[in-house]
Amino acid sequence: MNQQLLAKTFVELADNLVADFDLIDFLRLLTDRCVGMLDASAAGVLLADRDGKLRVMAASDERVRLLELFQLQNDEGPCLECFHTGTQVAVPDLTREVDRWPHFVTAAHRSGFGAVQALPMRLRDEVVGALNLFHTTPGPFDPAGTLIAQALADVATISLLQQRTVHRSTVLNEQLQTALNSRVLIEQAKGKLAERQNIDMEQAFTTLRSYARAHNRRLSDLARAFIDDSEPLPGLVA
Repeated sequence: MNQQLLAKTFVELADNLVADFDLIDFLRLLTDRCVGMLDASAAGVLLADRDGKLRVMAASDERVRLLELFQLQNDEGPCLECFHTGTQVAVPDLTREVDRWPHFVTAAHRSGFGAVQALPMRLRDEVVGALNLFHTTPGPFDPAGTLIAQALADVATISLLQQRTVHRSTVLNEQLQTALNSRVLIEQAKGKLAERQNIDMEQAFTTLRSYARAHNRRLSDLARAFIDDSEPLPGLVA
């Protein structure tokens, strides 16, 4: 465990308590650090929209994004169960859960995953989503790693809820709806850049994200400008 990176991650997540932040980039930071620091092969985040429906908001790679979408479309899987119960769901060996989630287990194996952990993004009685860690190899989970992952999920949840004051529900719903709209723009920009540069979707996202950071721009604003061709974007290449 890289203690320095862990401390930096908590600072970065907590810093968003007071800063105006890009939610999509914020959640991608969460998934990337879970993969980089913990014993996880991939990670994803699901958040509930204003109607209480779960949406895929971040994924460390394209396999996970598609698998999370598959869960939502088939209404089965550990991540949905975690969100609805507000408790951790640990599945060290997916082959033992075929009867429980037949469609999800098949899709997970097809994507190369043999185990999964789903951690609630929860503050007291309010559950806003789930952080999901995927593992390629079945086996017991590291208790210390699980504690750290839940702590990261908790800090991220507090960041999401920090603007809830008198108008708590309205504020978060508007924030999540804006993030959902941004997610659509970013997916469109990823597809356009991937086709233009003949690269895969993950490379396209990394290129867009790096460009946005290098030029101090919100990722969603960059995506909109790229889709609309509304301004020159020199250097936006893979």
